[in-house]
Amino acid sequence: MAQYMENDGADDIPDLSDSDDDDQWQSMEESPDSNLKVLCLFCDRLLNSVEDTLSHCKSEHDVDVAGLLRKYKLDDYGYIKLINYVRSVKCSGESLLLAREGSLPWDSEDYMRPALQDDPLLQIDIEDLCGAECGGQGAGPWLEQNGEPQSPGSLMRRAQRAEERAQRAEEALARAMEDLHRLKQLAQSLVMSADVSGGGGGAASGGAVAGLREDEDEAYFSSYGHYAIHEEMLKDKVRTESYRDFAYLNPDVFKGKVVLDVGCGTGILSMFAARCGASRVVAVDQSDIVYQAMDIVRSNDLQDVITLIKGRIEDVALPVEKVDVIISEWMGYFLLFESMLDSVLYARDRYLAEGGSVYPNSCSLSLAAVGDERRHADRIAFWDDVYGFKMACMKKAVAPEASVEVLQPETLVSEPAVVQTIDCNTVCVSELEFEADFCLKITHGTLCTAIVGYFDIFFDKNCENKVSFSTGPRCTKTHWKQTVFLLEHPIPVQTGEELKGRIAVRKNRKDPRALLISLNVRDVKQTYSLQ
Repeated sequence: MAQYMENDGADDIPDLSDSDDDDQWQSMEESPDSNLKVLCLFCDRLLNSVEDTLSHCKSEHDVDVAGLLRKYKLDDYGYIKLINYVRSVKCSGESLLLAREGSLPWDSEDYMRPALQDDPLLQIDIEDLCGAECGGQGAGPWLEQNGEPQSPGSLMRRAQRAEERAQRAEEALARAMEDLHRLKQLAQSLVMSADVSGGGGGAASGGAVAGLREDEDEAYFSSYGHYAIHEEMLKDKVRTESYRDFAYLNPDVFKGKVVLDVGCGTGILSMFAARCGASRVVAVDQSDIVYQAMDIVRSNDLQDVITLIKGRIEDVALPVEKVDVIISEWMGYFLLFESMLDSVLYARDRYLAEGGSVYPNSCSLSLAAVGDERRHADRIAFWDDVYGFKMACMKKAVAPEASVEVLQPETLVSEPAVVQTIDCNTVCVSELEFEADFCLKITHGTLCTAIVGYFDIFFDKNCENKVSFSTGPRCTKTHWKQTVFLLEHPIPVQTGEELKGRIAVRKNRKDPRALLISLNVRDVKQTYSLQ
């Protein structure tokens, strides 16, 4: 492996670790090349040799390269950086002479990268150029190989090869990280299965759970540190314009008030509140996006109103004792996925002043029956015959995974039924895990192949202009889409029939941000994971 990595991509370059190859390089450097052309450092003139080029620079551009080496006491690396700097920035000779020791403009590792491929000026020994006094300044044993000083050309070739090895190492690391991610997904699947089976839990298992929760939280907040997820949410017009309209159509909710934004992200909700006259806005987010939010707030001249704090709302100390309004976009898939509402309720109980309110102030969770035999065949029946092989056992692995997708409204075969309503100003965390009966009135006879879940959001407490939006399949698409629970065995239904069932929603004990949803329809129970 080591030999392969040394030689990969360098068939025409000898291995510099071999002393015979060093001799070969030396003979190559000393052999004149009649076709050699050297580009001047300061103009487009091509010269026949390194010596002619340096003489040309001195006579035509008044730059003595050897004199610069002596003036600034440059070693081999300093010479390499100087040549690449001049070629990169196209500077004048006068600027080189006016450089100040201690802050040389070419003193950056960026200029170790060749500006010109196979630059002959980098193939010379600076001791030949300006005498033994050059190259000794600051040079150490890291400039030697087998007890002999290395030329800039040799150093450049070593640097290029090291860069190639580093790139290959990065690619290998990326592959390893991808494998690690797959293992993590597998572990989560196994944990979900263990949780469904209702395993025990002593002190030891409790410690393991705590460690897993910490890791999951780190991954959760890390995902929100990347711009892409915020771009997706901001471009969701249903979501963002609903918050905007609530604020701008009801400025009295915010005017002169102290506002807390939980999970502020880019700070868009905080800025809506500030524009509506909030006296102070405290915005909290644990992910690194908060640093971008600081720049965004300053760019909009709102830094005197909005205070940004990095950390979990449960861990930080706010600069105010109480707030009048809490605003947050906490909703996840199937409303409760991610469990961010827990943090909003903590903030409500800890900081909300008497008479204050949380927005959105209420929400509802609904179910409906779906009849989409083609989709069911693609996901479930597919495993009955796979290229002539029976793989029906795979259904047991596929069916319990809830899918987040945009459902075609024509596949709905029942009226919706609300299974849970949440008042964000009064609900307790324990009530976010619940069981409820439901009854779906069938609108036309077919095979019911799935149950779909979605939610509605309301801004209507103390509001002159009420605002709401829905994530249902008959409404404009949102980034939440809908959550589909495929039935392993479709159920025949008739028009006018009432399809009765029971739903249970709870957190996965091994990963509290994930959900386990159990559906019992016609005495057939299936538990689904949403993670």
